[in-house]
Amino acid sequence: MYIDGAARGNPGPAGVGILITGPAGQVVERIHRSIGEATNNVAEYRALLLALERARALGCTEIEVYSDSELLVRQLQGRYQVRHPTLRGLHTKARGRIAGFRHFHITHVPREQNVEADALANRGIEEAARPALQGARSRSRAPRSGGTG
Repeated sequence: MYIDGAARGNPGPAGVGILITGPAGQVVERIHRSIGEATNNVAEYRALLLALERARALGCTEIEVYSDSELLVRQLQGRYQVRHPTLRGLHTKARGRIAGFRHFHITHVPREQNVEADALANRGIEEAARPALQGARSRSRAPRSGGTG
């Protein structure tokens, strides 16, 4: 599966994107979701956590994860320390979920190989902005007090 987390601003509105593929490379599922305000690194971890949750729900026991986040991949491989307290908590949670799989492997890939997950993550961010815009439009169309309609 391919994962990506993105934030507009750091922190800023954030989203996650996940492309789940089967053993033959066929697309099983595409997921995009807004996660509110977050940093890029938090969004990357949240993408992984959602991907692990979804893989478990699909009955997967062996998973290969591809991410363009060098920080996420190297921290999970134990090559980088996890210093930030928020990331430390997410890292611990991810390790707990990973332990439930018979096989787990994560690989760092260039952005060019993670284009679809990136597009999904950006779609998650855009969907977060859409309700806010719709709410503003709804408020502007609301009848004025004392009006008849």
